[in-house]
Amino acid sequence: MDYVLLTALSFAVGIVVGLTGIGGASLITPMLILIFRVPPAIAVSSDVVAATLMKLIGGYKHWQQKTLDLQVVKWLALGSVPGTLLGVGILHLLKHVGISLDEVLLRLLGIAILCVTLLALLQLLILVFVPKLKLPEPPKFDLTTQLGRISTVAVGAALGCVVGLTSVSSGSMFALVLITFFHLDARKLVGTDIAQAAILLFFTSLGHLSLGTVDWSLVLPIWLGTVPGVLIGTKLCKLTPQRTLRLIIYSILMMVSWKLVYQA
Repeated sequence: MDYVLLTALSFAVGIVVGLTGIGGASLITPMLILIFRVPPAIAVSSDVVAATLMKLIGGYKHWQQKTLDLQVVKWLALGSVPGTLLGVGILHLLKHVGISLDEVLLRLLGIAILCVTLLALLQLLILVFVPKLKLPEPPKFDLTTQLGRISTVAVGAALGCVVGLTSVSSGSMFALVLITFFHLDARKLVGTDIAQAAILLFFTSLGHLSLGTVDWSLVLPIWLGTVPGVLIGTKLCKLTPQRTLRLIIYSILMMVSWKLVYQA
């Protein structure tokens, strides 16, 4: 294992996460599997634990900069935390009945990244190339109403379950929800996304620690790279064109997801 390379690549991922709120597990988990040949079950669990610290620090920095919406974070977390615990519970059940977590997680990971990326890329391309296209307007979740709160909790629970199973989407899919149903501006979008992911991953990491598949020799080098990376990324967030950066990231994720599905 080349721990220097792992730290360097994790540093780059940390910058991406600080800038955009996406790309953490979607990049680090496949990186561990494809580049460092880590078994999928260990890669997913180790990445969840490593990503928690990165997201907590990033969320705190965005809170200091007042670039997040605390109400949205709270109501999403009320759904995503139980959802992620359900996802981890399903993994416990699969392990108990003797199903190979490596085989299941590899395919789930590839499919999850592919679905997230296709949806995000489609939305981004429409905004860039046909901004005047009139699409059906999705409902906006109004957190001052009971319906808005219930809808937010329900969406958070569904996506939280996906995160518990695969470690993917704590940033990517939630970013789509924030854009679609809350209409947050670019800066508050990134901060809110990272902050809710921090809460979600904290509880997800507790579940994965109970699975016994966390490798601390992977977690520590990832921390050494991602923590300074995310601090730099949050500072650059106000200066970098978000659409261009997201287009590059989504293109990379497309290739990664196809590789994971094919390898599975």
